[in-house]
Order: sequence, then C-alpha cells, then structure tokens
Amino acid sequence: MEIAVTGGAGFIGSRLTEKLIEKGHDLTIIDNLSSGKQENIPEEADFEKVDIKEDDLECLSGIDAVFHFAANPKVNTFPEDRDKDFDENLEGTKNVLEACERYEVEELVFASSSVVYGEDADIPTPETGNMDPISMYGATKCGGEHICQVYQQIFDINLTIVRLANIVGGRNQKGVVYDFIHKLKDNPRKLEILGNGKQRKSYLHVEDTVGGILSAWKSGKTVFNIGSEDSIDVDGIAEIVADEMSLDPEYEYTGGEKGWDGDVPEMRLSIEKLKNEGWQPEKDSSESVRKTVQEVIS
Repeated sequence: MEIAVTGGAGFIGSRLTEKLIEKGHDLTIIDNLSSGKQENIPEEADFEKVDIKEDDLECLSGIDAVFHFAANPKVNTFPEDRDKDFDENLEGTKNVLEACERYEVEELVFASSSVVYGEDADIPTPETGNMDPISMYGATKCGGEHICQVYQQIFDINLTIVRLANIVGGRNQKGVVYDFIHKLKDNPRKLEILGNGKQRKSYLHVEDTVGGILSAWKSGKTVFNIGSEDSIDVDGIAEIVADEMSLDPEYEYTGGEKGWDGDVPEMRLSIEKLKNEGWQPEKDSSESVRKTVQEVIS
C-alpha cells in the first residue's frame, strides 16, 4: 500500500513510518522540518519537504492512505502565540483533507489528543465522553476531528481518529520528562516543577502507541483512545528522572493545581474499546517514563 505520513520526521510520525515500512508498505514522508528531524527519515521512505498549510500537496497523488500527524508539537503555545494552534492544527488539516479529496485518497488516520475532553471528564474517560477542551490546542484538535468527520461523510473517506494520551520516548523534545532532564542537566541541585506536582496523567511509550495506532486503523471503526491503564503524578515523574540521573535535587514549585493556563490536572483514558481489538500496552505510565529517561540520557 502507498502511504503518506504528514509530520513523518517528527517524534511519533517517524516511529510510525518505521513500523509501516517494516510491514511492507511504501512510504512518503511529508514534513517541513520545523520540528521534525532529517535524521528521523528512513532511507527506504520518499521525502517531500513541504508545508501542509501552504502547499497543494500534489505529492498525495497516488497515495492510498494518509496518516495525518503534522501539528503544533506543543500544547501550551497559546496565548503567547495566538496563531500557531489555528494555523498548524486547523488550516493544515483542512489543506490535507482538500488534497485527500482532490487526489482520491481512500483512508485517513487523524492524530487527535486526550485534551479534547477537558478537565471535567469522567476518569477513566471513554470515547463517548463530552468534548469540552480548555486550551486552544484542545479546541483546534477538537475542531480538526469535526472537519475530518465532515469530509468523511461528504467525500466518503475512510476515517480513523486516535485520541492520544501523553506519549513519551527518546525522540520527544517536549513535555515534562524532556523538561526535567534538561533542567537537571543545567542545575543538578534544584528542579523547578510547574504547579503543585500533583497533576496526574497517563503516559504511554511511543512503541506501544504505534501498535495502538495500527490496531485502530485496521479495526474498521472510527474513534479510539490510546493510552495506558494507569497514571502518574508530576512528582512521581520527577523522582524517576532524578533516580535515573543519580541525583537528589530540591524541588521548587510554581504553585497552583495547573502547570499552565489550559493544563488539565488529571487525565486517564479508557482504552477498553481498543483492547477489544486485540491491542494491549506493554508498559504502564511509570515504565514508559523510565524507559524514556534511559533513552534520552544514554
């Protein structure tokens, strides 16, 4: 099968690309390298350095399936940057969908996020939970889902939506694990923790994530949560990072229940729907965080 991965030089997209190549598919990576890395692109894949917001994506001609993973890589750029979430997550998605319709792409997998549920969701949160985002990132991911669903209905595109928990792994250059490692490299004696350290969320290693994405794609169903079955708080992550770096820093807290405006203090997804398709994560949240730290500092 001819497959294109937008954001295929990025953290999740590159690992997904590798697995699809391993399964015998022909891959085209579409990335502008604004956050993706050239070294993440396998030799076996074709590479198109284009911006999905500005290009007509003629490179999707002849493609059977698109995995749309290009997006703003950070969840907390708003309000300092008022346009990035909208441009990357909405304009980019609309342009990809237009190209899918224009070049008769049959299948689309859209990478959404757990943050579409907001902070008042039941824990664990099922796919049927209300979508009530409290961040601009979450709002634009929510909007992206709805746009995809409109194109699915009108143009008969086979659509799969995956709502991802906090995904971690060695290539990830954002998020709390990455921040803690680099803060402690700069100052091994003190670690600043945003909020009160009690924010509790689900973390999943990218290896498990890719398996979940492919299981969702092959299921014939539309919307899936992908995460671990447990959660870990920020203090627990700090302890794992410090332990793996053989450090004993003093913790300093910025205060408050949230790490930033728009942060969801607690998140754990129900993954029963995808488990019923035969997928099961191998690592829990703590194991995923620990493996990530080992990959980064090795």
